[in-house]
Amino acid sequence: MTAPSSPRLTRGLVVVLGFLSAVGPFAIDMYLASFTQIARDLDAAPASVQLTLTAFLAGLGTGQLVLGPLSDTWGRRPVLVLSTAVFAAASIALVFSPNIETFIALRLLQGLSGAAGVVIARAIAVDLSEGRTAVRALSLIATVGGLGPLIAPPIGGIVASLGDWRGVLAALAAIAVAMVAFAWFAVPESLPHEHRHTGGMRTTAASFAHFLRDRVYLGYTAAYACGFAGLMAYVSASPFVGQSILGMSPLLYGLGFAAGGSALLFANLTNARLAPRYGPERMLVIGASIGTTAAVVLVAASVFGFLSIPLFLVCAFTTMGSAGLTFGNTSALGLSRATQRNRGAGAALMGAAQFAGGAAVTPIVGLWGEHTALPMACAMLVGIGGALVLALRSNAALHRR
Repeated sequence: MTAPSSPRLTRGLVVVLGFLSAVGPFAIDMYLASFTQIARDLDAAPASVQLTLTAFLAGLGTGQLVLGPLSDTWGRRPVLVLSTAVFAAASIALVFSPNIETFIALRLLQGLSGAAGVVIARAIAVDLSEGRTAVRALSLIATVGGLGPLIAPPIGGIVASLGDWRGVLAALAAIAVAMVAFAWFAVPESLPHEHRHTGGMRTTAASFAHFLRDRVYLGYTAAYACGFAGLMAYVSASPFVGQSILGMSPLLYGLGFAAGGSALLFANLTNARLAPRYGPERMLVIGASIGTTAAVVLVAASVFGFLSIPLFLVCAFTTMGSAGLTFGNTSALGLSRATQRNRGAGAALMGAAQFAGGAAVTPIVGLWGEHTALPMACAMLVGIGGALVLALRSNAALHRR
């Protein structure tokens, strides 16, 4: 396919970018309901199974640091197509994992290559939009990507109920192949040759240094990372809390998680409509406040022993909805500090911080124990509460300038 000379951010392209950026939800949410099966079949401890999630998140973070700047040099499309092909190959190999060590290694490769879908989709959206329209663009892409958390858990739960976890991973491999096809046939080049930098590692290092000196950018990036860490505390521990502690079946857990995904979808649609009118700064604070409240309720329920399936699902719904208001706005506010030449580097640093936070929190929650919901609830409160504090400070710093 030959990319058009003047690409536009059409509705069709928004859908494709949203699908490609949903690599995380698909690769994470589809197999959550299979955690207990994987632990049993591969003779692995629950903490080891959670390390497969940690490896994927670490790969997503590290991969963005490499692939984002590479797209500033080589263009968005070549890096996206090649990386997505590697992601598909790793997904196919994952189906045949003989042990937990191989599983973890392939999940790391999945994350490293799948990072392109996250960082480059975000960069393309901002390449083709500007100002507050970028907030709308990122929110709409997140809305499409939000279908991942909505449909991936029930797909995983149904396949796991009918077969086993290898069937779930085969379904993920099929989705990965579809991502390659969409990247090849539907994504144009959004970064003209005259806007690419050719300075190699020195220019890349200078781009990173530019953002590391920008306190406003760092504040929003840290808020993004903290909010994501709080969300991943829920995602990584909820299979054990829901199934082992509260007694939910894999299918019921998957449907409950999908209900949370619908909250994420609705919140992104709401943000796309309201953020251009009321400002991303205000919507960010609202989202982080809602998530912090849900985490406080979960901590209280865990401490005083009144956690139930309905309350667990309500808090999950609220937490996912708050993420829809938090992530799009922190991303847009942070990337508004970038120029076209260093936008890939800015998106990479933000994405790396995001997934580093998620990778750090998952083993902590796992090692604390899987027989109580308190570790999950406390980690959620620290992460999302920290995002609220950072959002307030960053908004104040932005308006002082």
